[in-house]
Amino acid sequence: MSFSVKVLPSGRAFETQEDETLLAAAIREGVGLPYGCKDGACGSCKCRLVEGSVVHGAHQSKALSAEEEQAGFVLTCCATPKADIVLESRQVTAAGQFPIKKMPCRVASIAKPAPDVAVLRLQLPANDQLQYHAGQYIEFILRDGARRSYSMANAPELQGEQPGIELHIRHMPGGKFTDHVFGAMKEKDILRFEGPFGSFFLREDSSKPVVLLASGTGFAPLKALIEHMRVRNITRPAVLYWGCRSRQDLYMHEWAEQAAAEMPNLRYVPVLSEPKPEDGWTGRTGFVHEAVMADLPDLGGHQVYACGAPVMVESAQRDFVARCGLPAEEFFADSFTSEADKH
Repeated sequence: MSFSVKVLPSGRAFETQEDETLLAAAIREGVGLPYGCKDGACGSCKCRLVEGSVVHGAHQSKALSAEEEQAGFVLTCCATPKADIVLESRQVTAAGQFPIKKMPCRVASIAKPAPDVAVLRLQLPANDQLQYHAGQYIEFILRDGARRSYSMANAPELQGEQPGIELHIRHMPGGKFTDHVFGAMKEKDILRFEGPFGSFFLREDSSKPVVLLASGTGFAPLKALIEHMRVRNITRPAVLYWGCRSRQDLYMHEWAEQAAAEMPNLRYVPVLSEPKPEDGWTGRTGFVHEAVMADLPDLGGHQVYACGAPVMVESAQRDFVARCGLPAEEFFADSFTSEADKH
């Protein structure tokens, strides 16, 4: 049995099967709804149910609370329809633009700029570049069918210059995939992935100044955004705040400094939460989103792109909107939910 789904205010419509989530059907039909983890953990896909009824699969209460569900909100990534549906959702116009495909790739190089960070370069099949928006991610398909998501760290326009795509992978000890990356993986290994996914990319119909907010390897998609802005000569004022624990965790500090030196519209503010005495750190300290609020107490005219640990993304979203006047619809996020975060 199938149901119709209409999305307001855009008027886009698509069909979904009764055992299919609203998000899976939208992706299949090329209708761009916002989403992040696809696993009921991040809340990026939350939108309002105007008509119809759904049943929710397992999800975390921080992504959708019982009160929100009562008030008529749904998580499209784990909601299946029980009738025809009308949703109210910010349309992500460009999402259906690039085909989602499964591809093999070869590990071209593995570098470790920090003890727990690997920079992977993947060689794609000849004459087959991956079309994606800077900020999107791919999912590795593991042998047992499990999936692991990583954002592209290079702009799509630069695939030719530095062959293939670049990923930044943090080691999660005990993690099925990252233990392999940091243990047995070697150059020339073949991996399989599917993509691109995600609704995290630069909204180019705006001229507002941009705050790029990263924690840890959440820097990866923001690096791609910065490269994209440089290649496309997008001169909107932008500031990158990168929060890490200690100096060694700023694993591409020199790259960020150089980008800011070369791009007159870009500033770079690194922030350490637990600098070590031997770091000799004289820069900013504390929580990275609080550094943004100290520098930019009025975010009313800005857009924010935040990426990294869920706790950082959630704190930034809450505080920027409540205390700095950021319009809620100008906060774009990609929350790096690990497998451990999902349980």
